Amino acid sequence: MERESLGFDPSTPSVARLYDYFLGGKDNFAADRAAAEKILEVAPELPAAARANRAFLGRAVRHLARNGITQFLDLGTGLPAPGNVHEVAQEVDPGARVVYVDHDPVVLVHARALLEGQGGTTVVHGDLREPGAILREPGVLDAIDFGRPLGVLLVAVMHHLADSDRPGEVVAALREAVAPGSFLVMSHGTSEARPAAVERCTEVYRSAGLPLTPRDRDEIGALFEGFELVDPGLVWLPQWRPDLSDMIDFAAAGPQSSLALCGVGVKR
Repeated sequence: MERESLGFDPSTPSVARLYDYFLGGKDNFAADRAAAEKILEVAPELPAAARANRAFLGRAVRHLARNGITQFLDLGTGLPAPGNVHEVAQEVDPGARVVYVDHDPVVLVHARALLEGQGGTTVVHGDLREPGAILREPGVLDAIDFGRPLGVLLVAVMHHLADSDRPGEVVAALREAVAPGSFLVMSHGTSEARPAAVERCTEVYRSAGLPLTPRDRDEIGALFEGFELVDPGLVWLPQWRPDLSDMIDFAAAGPQSSLALCGVGVKR
């Protein structure tokens, strides 16, 4: 795998920094903010959707930790934000280990500064389109025991893979590598609720050189092949085992305004 470059172009938006902006973060540049504002013109619910996605991640990690999962592989981790995976998992089991994987150089710099070495955390460079290379990465192999169950996290990342990237094969490679009893946590953007708005969002992303491929419920469900979905199945973000606070943003518009479906599956 090609190693990451320390250079980056702040005049070009990035997926991670757009997400950071929607979450109210500060680790973004003028180009990211300009692209984000164009997107918000057609989909003003995206900040609430980003918060819902982050909340789903926390609830899912907590569920896995309470079911005995002590090691996590977080693929496409994005910029650090409140409720990082190791923080949530270690509330349940202080010995939990997390490997954060991303290919964005800005993410890697921030993650290594803020996350790496914080009691069982590792940060490695990896491109999700090359799962085999990630699975062979020494930092991954040093931290993860693939003979025991683990949690694989694909949260708000698979919709940044085009169909030509063979997303089904990516997930299949990860599934084959993990032990029975392992979990897959996934959220994925969809045009099912607001197709016109999502289509315009997709155009803004692609005009900025950023891949975005929303998929329908059947296509997202197919990515869970080989995993048995736990209750409540494949649902809108705020519907997955919500706390009361998780529904506040969607009391008026409904959970479908989160614009993403999510689920947790277990490999039997």
